[in-house]
Amino acid sequence: MVYLDFEKPLADIEGKAEELRTMARKSEDAVDVEKEAAALDKKASDLLGDLYKNLDPWRKTQVARHPDRPHCRDYIEALFTEYTPLAGDRAFGDDHAVMGGLARFQDQPCVVIGHEKGNDTKSRITHNFGMARPEGYRKAIRLMDMAHRFGLPVITLVDTPGAYPGKGAEERGQSEAIARCTQKCLEIGVPLVSVIIGEGGSGGAVAFATANQIAMLEHSIYSVISPEGCASILWKDADKMREAATALRLTAQDLKKLGVIDRIIKEPLGGAQRDSAGAIKAVGDEISAMLNDMVGKKSSELIKDRRQKFLSMGSKSLV
Repeated sequence: MVYLDFEKPLADIEGKAEELRTMARKSEDAVDVEKEAAALDKKASDLLGDLYKNLDPWRKTQVARHPDRPHCRDYIEALFTEYTPLAGDRAFGDDHAVMGGLARFQDQPCVVIGHEKGNDTKSRITHNFGMARPEGYRKAIRLMDMAHRFGLPVITLVDTPGAYPGKGAEERGQSEAIARCTQKCLEIGVPLVSVIIGEGGSGGAVAFATANQIAMLEHSIYSVISPEGCASILWKDADKMREAATALRLTAQDLKKLGVIDRIIKEPLGGAQRDSAGAIKAVGDEISAMLNDMVGKKSSELIKDRRQKFLSMGSKSLV
């Protein structure tokens, strides 16, 4: 288990409980430590509840970036059947930061697209830490065109720190690819739902999340820029990221009040990283509910509702 900075007291208690049980397993004498270990478990559970009861924006940012949170591949494997990945943008190459293809969700044919970060050093490098290049967005455009042509709903899973800012990506038209992908989201005449499962960073996230309905996991974030980037610009000091996280209003709770997102998906106690199966099930239930809300709607209605949703953003405040 990877513990975040603010979880250090929890790590100490859970470590002591595990240490007691390990000693008992190794001891030749029948040492009964279960009572003491159970007391430590109870203390850890109470502390976990206290820590996660009122997380500030910076701590939510840390949780959203937790390496043990379920990633796009985990959701696809658990929630979708007959998944057939499609590769390449038919122009330059395949971007492994973006995965997508044809699948069935609750036996309904659909197209699923998402950012994949990877879960170890090798896979993170392969998937470029979830930072898509232009060919990734153009692959998504190709998949959305296919969904529109065959009348398939589109489900997107967003988890990216932002689009890749490298020289090659800029030379191949990164900003244009993001803009075209966002435009395609607004044009397709099929239901489009999006879930922020971790980080929703900058235009790299908006390009997948310009949807009819947007849901966020309780401890995920969605922002125009990372807290560190914002702090570097406003205060010329990346260490001001805590103040920046608060000012950006990047939490699901604030964004729901502002009308940027539609739904908040409750996470298991301690975050999705402590109960991946529970978090994935909750996301599946919410996707099902969002799609059911659009059953029977005409293409023209879906496009109009989606455009109106984004045109009306900024009309609500936190006051």
